[in-house]
Amino acid sequence: MPRINLLPWREAERRERKLHFGIALGAATVAAIGFTFVAYLMFASMIGAQQRRNNLLRGEIQVLDRQIEEINSLENDKQRFIARMEIIEKLQRSRPEIVHLFDTIARTVPDGVYLTSVKQNGTHLKFEGVAQSSTRVSTFMRNIDSSEWLTNPALEVVEAKHDSLGSTFVLDAQQVSTAGSDVDDSPSVGGGAMPRVARRGGAP
Repeated sequence: MPRINLLPWREAERRERKLHFGIALGAATVAAIGFTFVAYLMFASMIGAQQRRNNLLRGEIQVLDRQIEEINSLENDKQRFIARMEIIEKLQRSRPEIVHLFDTIARTVPDGVYLTSVKQNGTHLKFEGVAQSSTRVSTFMRNIDSSEWLTNPALEVVEAKHDSLGSTFVLDAQQVSTAGSDVDDSPSVGGGAMPRVARRGGAP
């Protein structure tokens, strides 16, 4: 006679499978949490290392920026020093020109002409004076044009005086400079007006 098992074996097998599944699920969850934690630690360590490298690079960049600013400042100081040396050198070379200029002015003023003012701005000269006639002024301009230290005479104004036989005039000229054009910003010779630089012949 066959033996029949009346125990609820299927229910027991089902509970056992659920238990195994729960254990496997718990182990997978723990493994996933552990892997996630390890990955988080790795990424946090990598991020921290990269941040430290970035901070180090920022510090080095700031040091280099300060060094570049110092180099630029030194370069600017060097350029200013060189410019001053060049100006001083050109002024030293231009010192004899003042003597030649005054001598030339005295030599170019013809008889019957005397100057009331001589003004200099760089290489530009402005003569103001009185002449017995316009012919004397023309002679003065020719003398300037043929001189060694003056050139480009240009007559601005010539005006006959009503109370005398003379004429007032304003005449421009250029100084021939051998020291370079950078000396043009030097102060005016004689501090501006210079009365009666030269006088030849009788009074106008």
